[in-house]
Amino acid sequence: MHTVLTRYQLSENVTKLDVLAPRIAQIRQPGQFVIVRLAENSERIPLTIADADPGSGSISLVIQSVGKSTSELVALRPGQGIRDIAGPLGHPTELISSGHALCIGGGVGTAVVHPIAQGLRRSGAHVTSIIGGRSKSWVIYEWELRRYGPVFVCTDDGSYGRKGFVTDAARDALASDKVDIVYAVGPVPMMRAVANLTREFNVRTVVSLNPIMVDGTGMCGGCRVSIGNENKFACVDGPEFDGHKVDFDELTDRLASYRESEQHATRCARENCRNNSIAGVPPGSP
Repeated sequence: MHTVLTRYQLSENVTKLDVLAPRIAQIRQPGQFVIVRLAENSERIPLTIADADPGSGSISLVIQSVGKSTSELVALRPGQGIRDIAGPLGHPTELISSGHALCIGGGVGTAVVHPIAQGLRRSGAHVTSIIGGRSKSWVIYEWELRRYGPVFVCTDDGSYGRKGFVTDAARDALASDKVDIVYAVGPVPMMRAVANLTREFNVRTVVSLNPIMVDGTGMCGGCRVSIGNENKFACVDGPEFDGHKVDFDELTDRLASYRESEQHATRCARENCRNNSIAGVPPGSP
């Protein structure tokens, strides 16, 4: 079991768990991820390692609650445990050691950008970050990213920072300063928009993909993506790829494959919780 050490509510449905995983904390690198299984029969969930502390043996997992399994994970409290955490998996981020890197994060993707910015700064690059959220309460990891360079915040409703999308601020940054590489992580439409923008400026762009993933070793084929007309597996060939070569249409379609089943599982879990509460049974009890 991997004990939950601390729990932080970052936004309305995004939670950070600091979890004891000393071997992973010692060797993880930016861009790598783990696969988490809460209990014996639980779903396997891939999560990026947002940070690590080798001294305490902990890793930080940032989880967006969108369905049954993620809701169960974020309900954990300090002292409780996660049965399995496998990793670190995937290729580490290719970090530049000089020049200017623009890191763009949207929503929970900002937590994935954090270790990249951290690694870039340590390697000697100049780092600028652009992050976005629906409103002020949805903006995460702003102050952590400020340790590594300037941060520009965008919100859809203008409640904090600049009103508009991260691509609006990115266009200004690309037009006003020399940018050697862009790292973008967030919803698929955001990453597609960033890749289309940077193509105009002929700037290399790296995106972190989040396809359906089961085993994390390339055996199941669930995380297949098309990169430059070649089949790749995000778990072993990625999760980061050249954003200008990604088939975003295919990625979008494949992400929707199990949406109906996921929605059904979430409804059943909520109904079970309501029935248990009526019967006086604590939620989560057998």
